[in-house]
Amino acid sequence: MRSVAVQILTLLLAFVVGAVYGVAGTISHAYRLGWFPVGLVLALVGIAALLVAMRALTSDRWTALAGGVGALAATVVFSGPGPGGSVIVPGGTLDQLAGVNLGIVWAIGVALAATLVVAWPDLSRSRHEAAR
Repeated sequence: MRSVAVQILTLLLAFVVGAVYGVAGTISHAYRLGWFPVGLVLALVGIAALLVAMRALTSDRWTALAGGVGALAATVVFSGPGPGGSVIVPGGTLDQLAGVNLGIVWAIGVALAATLVVAWPDLSRSRHEAAR
């Protein structure tokens, strides 16, 4: 059993790491190579891999949830207009591919990745029970 202080520190660190990746993904999701949204694909794969690694390394759903909440919070905060009026995630038709706004896909993708990683069943326990 881990102490409460270690658990709180782990959750805080996961939140900060998720937030840093959320900022990076929010900034880079709009990069395209021709028509293909390379930035969006890499950002979604990266956030999913980050959350899976958090859950696998700690064997704890709460850590992955803290990382996902951090990434989603950073995405929401940095998607709005800045103090000078600049917008990182443009709305409307500025950042669309086939009629779908890539910023919306990024925000929904972060939430979906976090939900899937947190809700995925713990298969390690079933393997141990089957081995008995």
